[in-house]
Amino acid sequence: PMIGYLLGAHFESYIEAAAPWIAFILLVLIGANMIRESGEGNESCPQGGLEIKTMFFMAVATSIDALAVGITFALVPVNLIAANEFMNTLLAAGLIGITTFVISCIGVQGGNVFGTRYQAKAEISGGVILILLGSKILLEHFGLL
Repeated sequence: PMIGYLLGAHFESYIEAAAPWIAFILLVLIGANMIRESGEGNESCPQGGLEIKTMFFMAVATSIDALAVGITFALVPVNLIAANEFMNTLLAAGLIGITTFVISCIGVQGGNVFGTRYQAKAEISGGVILILLGSKILLEHFGLL
């Protein structure tokens, strides 16, 4: 979020125009890939964990979202405590980091329990949700929602 905030503060006018399209394209690509992978029946690693490889890809995915949130902080400042904008953004970024880490760990462990049983359905559902979310962002940008 801090990188997004710093970039957003400097490139606000450029980012505003392209952000809905970038979000739409990324979400549709990720969603379509999830749907495609659901049909492959990948049983090679039924019991994943908190390995570096797994956590790295989760970190990259959440970093894209965090970057977008940081850009939003530059456009709409956050006020959590009685301090300047930078300190409030720094506090918010720390809270986001801690929350994301905890929920990601819980998600990985929950995926280990339910993953083999519901993997294909969950991937299809997740892919459809991402595609719909990307479409919603684009429709909102054009004022159609």
